[in-house]
Amino acid sequence: MTDQRRLEPDEHLVETTIEREQLVRGNFLDVRRDTVRLPGGDTATREYIVHPGAVVVVAMLDDGRLVMERQYRHPLGRVMLEFPAGKLDPGEPSGVCAIRELAEETGYRAAEWAFAAVMHNAIAYSTEGIEIWFARGLTMGEQQLDHGEFLEVCTMEEAQLDGLAARGELTDAKTLVALMWLQKWRCGTWALDWRPAAELATGR
Repeated sequence: MTDQRRLEPDEHLVETTIEREQLVRGNFLDVRRDTVRLPGGDTATREYIVHPGAVVVVAMLDDGRLVMERQYRHPLGRVMLEFPAGKLDPGEPSGVCAIRELAEETGYRAAEWAFAAVMHNAIAYSTEGIEIWFARGLTMGEQQLDHGEFLEVCTMEEAQLDGLAARGELTDAKTLVALMWLQKWRCGTWALDWRPAAELATGR
């Protein structure tokens, strides 16, 4: 028997926006409320955050250690362990953003880069897509932190991160997903297409 779901479009699941209201417009986030018509004909409201997008960088030293950051995150009121990451500037290609964020936050520059995937970490209430990038052939330079930005750079073994994740002590979503990608790549299950940094810096 043919699976009809493979032949049908998604229209029977799609909500149609009737009205859009901007609730908050801050320096960073844009919070909106949409009134939508449901597939069955009723209406409902959807509140969500419009996000410019971001990158997370898995930066690998030649000995296999990973470049990490410890940073205080105000919404949670605690210091979090994370891979280096940052949001896209308007019109900025994601590869250029990855190069910039790694250099600014950690001081490291990479000879080679590879794009892995996009993750949507809060699909119920945010448009944010985080692109996962890998970097290798690292050389150390000088940090260029933004005014008011405070973070601690450290290096860790993959096994250390895996242990923290197993114990529930590593909880940042982008870092957990990027760690999974790293493990899949290192065991040969998933592939990465490496490119020279000079090529990526052109924005193509």
